[in-house]
Amino acid sequence: MTPFNSHTPFSYGLFTKIFVLSLLIPLTAQVNAQEHLVASQAQYQQVLKQLQPGDSIILQDGTWQDFEMVFSAKGTAKQPITLTAQTKGSVILSGQSNLKLAGEYLQVSGLVFKDGFTPSNEVIAFKKSNNELANHSRVTEVVIDNYNNPDRQMSDNWIGMYGQYNRLDHNHFVGKRNAGVTLAVRLEGEQNQQNHHRIDHNYFGPRPILGSNGGETIRIGTSHHSLTNSFTVVENNYFDRCDGEVEIISIKSGQNRIQNNLFNGSRGTLTLRHGNGNIIDSNVFLGNGIEHTGGIRIINRDQTVSNNYLEGLTGTRFGSGFTIMNGVPNSPINRYHQVVNADIHHNSFINLDHIELAAGSDSERSAPPKDSTLTQNVFINPKSPFTLYDDISGLRFNDNITNFASKDLNPIIQKGMNTHNITMVRAANGLLYPNDPKLAQYGVSSTLVPTTKQQTGTTWYPKSEPTVAFQSGKIIKVNATDGELDNAVVAAQSGDTLLLNDGQYSIDTLLAINKTLTFKAANPHKAIISFERPSLFEIQNDGNLQLDGLVINGQLSPDAPGNSVIRTLKWGMLTNYRFDMSNSIVEQLNNSNAFHFFDSGSRAFAHMINVNNSQFRHISGDVFRLNKETDDIGIYNAEYLNLTHNQFEDIGGIVATVYRGGTDESTFGPHVLVSHNQFTHVGKGQQNKTGSILNLHGVQVSQIGHNTFADSAAITIFHTVGEPQTTITNNQLINTPVPQVTEFVTQGKHTANINNNKVQTR
Repeated sequence: MTPFNSHTPFSYGLFTKIFVLSLLIPLTAQVNAQEHLVASQAQYQQVLKQLQPGDSIILQDGTWQDFEMVFSAKGTAKQPITLTAQTKGSVILSGQSNLKLAGEYLQVSGLVFKDGFTPSNEVIAFKKSNNELANHSRVTEVVIDNYNNPDRQMSDNWIGMYGQYNRLDHNHFVGKRNAGVTLAVRLEGEQNQQNHHRIDHNYFGPRPILGSNGGETIRIGTSHHSLTNSFTVVENNYFDRCDGEVEIISIKSGQNRIQNNLFNGSRGTLTLRHGNGNIIDSNVFLGNGIEHTGGIRIINRDQTVSNNYLEGLTGTRFGSGFTIMNGVPNSPINRYHQVVNADIHHNSFINLDHIELAAGSDSERSAPPKDSTLTQNVFINPKSPFTLYDDISGLRFNDNITNFASKDLNPIIQKGMNTHNITMVRAANGLLYPNDPKLAQYGVSSTLVPTTKQQTGTTWYPKSEPTVAFQSGKIIKVNATDGELDNAVVAAQSGDTLLLNDGQYSIDTLLAINKTLTFKAANPHKAIISFERPSLFEIQNDGNLQLDGLVINGQLSPDAPGNSVIRTLKWGMLTNYRFDMSNSIVEQLNNSNAFHFFDSGSRAFAHMINVNNSQFRHISGDVFRLNKETDDIGIYNAEYLNLTHNQFEDIGGIVATVYRGGTDESTFGPHVLVSHNQFTHVGKGQQNKTGSILNLHGVQVSQIGHNTFADSAAITIFHTVGEPQTTITNNQLINTPVPQVTEFVTQGKHTANINNNKVQTR
């Protein structure tokens, strides 16, 4: 058997040596190796005590509930000790289960963790205790699928790599939803440093937006140990829509090699956050035009970035397609060290929205990059993607090529950029190259072979899509008879559409939405729903709700403050949800002083809320309440809120209140779009203490345009951390105050773009 961490290609000579060595192994050692099939935790513990090199523990197929498994043994390089499933994929670790490895030359394979969460800090840890570590050990073909603590802010890591010379390969990790890194390489103590771990051929499946810090997919080291070398290799992995936060991979140590990985539609960047002398080579970043997809961010000394292919990345600022940061002079270990001696060569930067140099420049980060070179790279873009934030004289551009006019460039960049009329052609490997053979030495090598999804993970566990689309299932026809709609909700499957025939629907129960469901009127505005409970819908875990063509009336609801048509779980949703509403009418939510339409609970997170072509009228409370995360640690309730082509009339409260507090900069949202709506007599109720029609605090992207506001309250915007982008243009303000923007961080005049708004009084 070859060593677990060997990178040596197989050869006939090597096979001969292994065969000869095998003849020298005592026959008794081969004969005595035993396989132990165990069917209970008690049997496992008994067998564990007698394991010898070459032995195997085989877990019987089935579900193993609440199994805190310790795999502690000592094998040898030639005779490792294995722990595996009777049938790969048929041993399920559920409930509060985990696995700890300790010893030498151990191998684990074939297990699946799902339907539960770890009772400790990690699902799989390459250690039993701080003094009992695993070395020369391997975890392969293991699945962790949506194995999350139900409290999304309760942090744990799925994999903790400790010790030295361990390998993690061909595993399947998907659906990390609570805070914490998917995979952390830990460097506390000398026994974990200079570890030479190998992380290869793993499938890192979709990780949903966390909506706060702590959503990295891989982190190698921490700031405290960032001047320590790790020598970890991360290669041939597939990162599929890993959207947790701005850092997909966070390097916080030195002398690591990140190579031949593919990043598919993932929001964020590979970030060299701390540590020196790392090599980023032959990776492929495909943004597919998805918002906030990024590439590589460089900080610190002696980083090499070579032969990487980056295409269609839309990210900006710290999440841009390519970023070289400013540093802090004499930086403390946990801040931003100056970029020095970066070597950036033979990369292809194709259709990147933003390349940012000296990024993050401010009164603290005042040390621009120096002694760094960019050589024989390809820059293809309709126009220059470069944005400069400080002095870039410490960057030397030499012999790069581009297709955009050099006159648009800073003289330092222009000096090292040759403009050509470049035709790009897509090669057999799926990547774009200059058609002119004279330019073949620029950009990535023609021999680069991108890692595919099929080459990663296990062969026996499906890489299914995590999101069920609205109206993707069957159509269920519903009549307005007592109990029929309630029963249809219970019986429906995720993706189904409940098609409501004409009539008056009176609902006396709370409709629990724990699957993807559409409520659609067979004839627009002919299905009228009233409800007798404080809420009509409650979005729960795994729930997504779509409303189309309905009329919702609140006249039958109880006279009690805090009613809402739709609410989430009041506290602690784990899964992100979607809400979509079109062509509908919401009216008569006014039989109490604070009757709301949509009320989010704490620790609930909407990926997307879309409302269009709908009417809201005669509502005493607020329309959208997305303001429950008031502990000011960077958490918020919705990534996207889009309100387009709607009518709001006689609304006492706020149409939308969105809150994101704190100073964390690791997220992209919230985003708010308010476009082509009509607001008439909105926001002036006595219960509206803010005096606002829209109240947006800490929103990162606000676009408010082409609306009409009549006899309504003011738009109030509060800019906090990051670089908030607020645009308020082409609106008509009739007897409505001008928008108010307050800067909490930036000094001086506000940064919002407020233009072409027509103000009228009457």
